[in-house]
Amino acid sequence: MTDLLFRGGRAFTPEGFAEAVLVRDGRIAAVGRESDLVRLAPHAEPYDLDGGLLTPGFTDAHIHPIQAGLERAQCELSEVFGLDAYTTLIADYATQNPHKSWIDGGGWDMSAFPGGLPHRTQLDFLDRPAYLIQRDHHAAWVNTRALERAGITKDTPDPADGRIERDPDGAPSGVLHEGAMDLVGLLTPRPTPADQAAALLDAQRHLFSLGITGWQDAIVGSYAGSDDQLPTYLAAAADGTLKARVVGALWWDRAQGAEQIAALAARRASAEGLDRFRATAVKIMQDGIAENFTAAVIEPYCRCGGTGLSYVDPQRLGGYVKELDTLGFQVHFHAIGERAVREALDALTGTNPANRHHIAHLQIVTPPDVPRFAALNVTANLQPLWATHHAQMDELCIPYLGFPRSDWQYPFADLVAHGTRLAAGSDWPVSSADPIQAMHVAVNRTEPPGSHNSGYPTAATPFLPGQSLTLRTILTAYTSGSAWLNDSPAGILEPGRPADLAVLDRDPFTLDPTDIWTTRVTATFVDGEQVH
Repeated sequence: MTDLLFRGGRAFTPEGFAEAVLVRDGRIAAVGRESDLVRLAPHAEPYDLDGGLLTPGFTDAHIHPIQAGLERAQCELSEVFGLDAYTTLIADYATQNPHKSWIDGGGWDMSAFPGGLPHRTQLDFLDRPAYLIQRDHHAAWVNTRALERAGITKDTPDPADGRIERDPDGAPSGVLHEGAMDLVGLLTPRPTPADQAAALLDAQRHLFSLGITGWQDAIVGSYAGSDDQLPTYLAAAADGTLKARVVGALWWDRAQGAEQIAALAARRASAEGLDRFRATAVKIMQDGIAENFTAAVIEPYCRCGGTGLSYVDPQRLGGYVKELDTLGFQVHFHAIGERAVREALDALTGTNPANRHHIAHLQIVTPPDVPRFAALNVTANLQPLWATHHAQMDELCIPYLGFPRSDWQYPFADLVAHGTRLAAGSDWPVSSADPIQAMHVAVNRTEPPGSHNSGYPTAATPFLPGQSLTLRTILTAYTSGSAWLNDSPAGILEPGRPADLAVLDRDPFTLDPTDIWTTRVTATFVDGEQVH
């Protein structure tokens, strides 16, 4: 492999910036002044950064690539907004796919509907059952045919971990929340192994185009109508088509308890010896989301009462976590509400820091719980794109949460001030996978121009601006922070590390912070091989 000398811009390093980086045999050989590296490797092929910035490849610490790839091949609603736009696209998709027995896909936004709730009758123009997953993946919109196919009536009870939305007379209205999604989702046509493999490779291509060279798949297992992704990852890692560095977070079945741990250990063992994939984490979803009142909160919601759902019994959660910790598993928590965050922190008390446990999302954290992250060596896994004024925030979250709780949302700066280790991710396809857009939000706490939320009236108003991060802090979270979380050798530009790199078309540190979003990835390398 030819030596490569990246020059003509700056390189992002833990100490600051360097002039140049030398890559040899797929690894970083040297970082420093260009003149020194030219003397070290006079025949290296120059790669002109053209004034841009060289960074380590990004690692997304919470993402769902196979699900995203499958949705990209189905009825994809995330690029449009509003009932008219949704039904037009759905009708076109149905016309173009007359062979499909179901209309499936997703990406609709709760804020497009009064109270966040579409209705089954709005899909009853279709001649087939429909199952469309909400953008956040915590609800599904179905039509009457789908409800009939599943046998769901006004007499059908809610599952323990979900809710069937109902009309005033008790009839199902067409929205299934959380665990209720499976009542219909598991009836939809199953993707074939070839479909799953194609979805993974499509997602990998997309992520490479954004400079992402590694990730943690936040649900590897069967959830919300999706099939287990583990066989897909094992096959792709074995045949070499998976080039990114991936950790799979094995799904904790919340209908079971400790009896599933032996099976999780066996699933982890099935990936041993693979170069690109390890199944060393377990994902525990402790609550839902605030918009449908399933996020676990301490004080009741303002408009509906109730305090949400703790999906795993808090009295037993600590025991499960201790057993996983003893077996060397990393625990990856989903926690949105302040009670779920507290339950996760309580469960992680006394665990082994070497296992690199983390809590994702962290929408609401009480001030007394903020310092506990650093004290317990728990990483805060941030999804920065959500920390803005957008329709779901202003029309569904803030009115339901009330004050002061609304001011406890996404307390990134407070976490940093207490010495918390940060990682970062996107939750794609829930939101854009683009790390640059997420960094823009982390720094500005406003919507990036051109985002699907950017037209909202208050999108340019900073959301709790005191919780903004510096660009260096969030870029570090997306590189060395998330790579550390995955126990990956990449993530830092220093000699001996794999040459997993992203080339940016400009240096965002030289821009006005409000222009960070204009930065684009022009090239991506994995082990010194250009993959984008």
